[in-house]
Amino acid sequence: MTNGMPIEDVSIGSDGIRLGQFLKFAGVFDSGGDVKEAIIDGLVTVNGEVDRRRGRQLQVGDVVAAEGRRVRVRP
Repeated sequence: MTNGMPIEDVSIGSDGIRLGQFLKFAGVFDSGGDVKEAIIDGLVTVNGEVDRRRGRQLQVGDVVAAEGRRVRVRP
């Protein structure tokens, strides 16, 4: 489903960031409430797998998909 989408690189300025923070930082969602709802509803994938943990620690290279976008964590 998401394989044909281009991947956007988003630099976080560090080695790690939480999933919820990253989705907001990358501009995938406008508010923390939208992030929380999408994650709970299973609309967010990390490296191709649904992840319902808003506090999941992402690492450089992880690819997050939501809202028709794929975004890769960069340092």
